[in-house]
Amino acid sequence: MKIYHNNRCSKSRQCLALIPQDGVEIIDYINNPLTKVKLTALIKKIGIAPMELVRKGEAIWKENYKGKDLSDSQIIDAMVANPKLIERPIVETEDKAMVCRPPELVLKMLN
Repeated sequence: MKIYHNNRCSKSRQCLALIPQDGVEIIDYINNPLTKVKLTALIKKIGIAPMELVRKGEAIWKENYKGKDLSDSQIIDAMVANPKLIERPIVETEDKAMVCRPPELVLKMLN
């Protein structure tokens, strides 16, 4: 299991606290940004459109992207360039991935 984690995010910390630490890979995607290929694959695995993974309340989004007609590729590029725009936390297993908001959703991944 992997958790794409931002330690400054309370929901991300809550999610991390709910899962056993044995064998969990914690990915600090803020300091080690995801590649476009990895983010695209993760979005596909979650089963959502790229726009659904964007934190639209972030100042970066409002100032630079809001209201623009962006393609899925451009939205992913924005998240790669600005990892703070990625909704969190994301938990990934071998066969599925999920945005765990609220954090208790991670419990479904453990079954």
